[in-house]
Amino acid sequence: MNMTEETAKFSNGSPETSRAEAEGSPSPFHAGEQAVQERLGVRDIEDWARQVVRGYLPEQHREFHTAQPFLVTAARDRAGRPWATLLDGPEGFVTSPDPHRMVLASEPHPGDALSGAFVPGADIGILGIELETRRRNRVNGCIGQGAAGAITVNVAQSFGNCPQYIRERRWRRAPANQPGKTKRCASLTEAQRVWIDTADTFFIASGYRSEGGNPAFGMDASHRGGDRGFVRTLDGGSLRFPDYAGNNHFNTVGNLVLDPRVGLLFVEFETGSLLQVTGEASIEWDPADLADYPGARRLITVRVHEAVETRNAIALRWDADAESVRSLRLSEKIRESADVTSFVFEARDGGPLDQFEAGQHLPIEVALPDAPAPARRTYSLSGAPADARYRISVKREPKGLVSRYLHDHAEPGTIIESRRPAGIFTLRCSTCPVVLIGAGVGITPMISLLHAIAAEDVGRPVWFIHAVRDGRHHPFAGEVRNLATAHPNIHTHFAYSRPRNQDKRGTHYDSEGRLTPEVIGALVDRADAQYFLCGPPAFMAGLERGLGQLGVSAEQIHVESFGPQMLS
Repeated sequence: MNMTEETAKFSNGSPETSRAEAEGSPSPFHAGEQAVQERLGVRDIEDWARQVVRGYLPEQHREFHTAQPFLVTAARDRAGRPWATLLDGPEGFVTSPDPHRMVLASEPHPGDALSGAFVPGADIGILGIELETRRRNRVNGCIGQGAAGAITVNVAQSFGNCPQYIRERRWRRAPANQPGKTKRCASLTEAQRVWIDTADTFFIASGYRSEGGNPAFGMDASHRGGDRGFVRTLDGGSLRFPDYAGNNHFNTVGNLVLDPRVGLLFVEFETGSLLQVTGEASIEWDPADLADYPGARRLITVRVHEAVETRNAIALRWDADAESVRSLRLSEKIRESADVTSFVFEARDGGPLDQFEAGQHLPIEVALPDAPAPARRTYSLSGAPADARYRISVKREPKGLVSRYLHDHAEPGTIIESRRPAGIFTLRCSTCPVVLIGAGVGITPMISLLHAIAAEDVGRPVWFIHAVRDGRHHPFAGEVRNLATAHPNIHTHFAYSRPRNQDKRGTHYDSEGRLTPEVIGALVDRADAQYFLCGPPAFMAGLERGLGQLGVSAEQIHVESFGPQMLS
């Protein structure tokens, strides 16, 4: 279906009359955005958006934008074609005289595709994005009268964005930077295709304007990110990129439904070079090859009309490589013991998650109510590496901000952010005997390692030794026993330091009192075993020292300690 057909399909009667306007409250969305939301069943975003899309800059947004060393801007050239560019300047080059205005003491360099485009009355879209913290806020408005050499923006809409797919990058200034010569071409060169095909980030300019003063009209600057290669050039004249799950505003897609003209900006972060592209977009709502773009909800193809390349265009530099961030949705919450709960996450966009090795941990960020910034924590992955989802298992700490939030408030559907799984607390050999020793919630990496060993099915001897207070505080007891029953090479030992009377009446544990090196030495009869230990620092130190006295070399002992900060 071409864009003209889409426009006809989505326009119905008076295109700018919405449900909200009929109720006497203007909608933050124009007809194209509303139509896409209707098509995809997310029109209930309207009530939420009316609270967060404002016609002025909140104080936090003013502070944010004025602290940035650059802003992404979107506008149209004299021919009406949209482009995106970066505007940078010295510290304080962005000011906000009042909540309804921003002033940018900067202009595009003479070779930029938007040179001369920021004139009074022109639409402008602004994206403030802090790559090192992944914060971003957007502003849409019109150019007002101002001083020469500066751009005054009259704000029409201001709103925040989720940090999904933003790659963390630190910036620095390049001394005495001089923009290189601009190259213009009607189709992409081979070098430009490589640039695009290896990008992990780009910015997109789109817009729609009809008659009237609807604040939802105008230009929009947005961010797109993914793994390198998520944008693909199809030939010298077109490229394609996936559209992932987002905030359900559909600002870009809604614009393209009514006006298919689009601008893309690719940044070579290590040199400050810019590649600007303008063209015409088509939306593929249900393409046959959608599965080739994991996590994508739809695909967008852009027929390139012109490309503008400028080397060293701006005086900022960033890290070439950056850590990716993924949004996760809580799908299951499972009580494992009196104080430990498992949280099972899937990708928010429905795509596959990065593979992890047993024993690795997952760095996460949780947005806590009333907190100025997300709280960062690291939790061991407790699930099997073969699982398609991530499982972390968290002990509720009485003073732990994140653990209390997860236990008390997180429910299926909750969104958190994560980085790639990491860590070297992993199996070091393929057939050697393994001793897995955990205390309390230190079982979390051990249960993952046990799942991985069980899946190998190579018959290597394994001792799974777990020290806990009592049966009430014994997570994964049934899961471990089931694995041991199915695999004769797995031997288990549970040590209860303070068993309850009901524990003593059953077969819940194997030894009473503190777990000592002597107990372990009596269980394990292999001098070539590799020992994996996880628990509180004092527990770990005692076991390491004691195992050494029993003749276990330091090279055979691998530790993963945790403390109050990791648990909180």
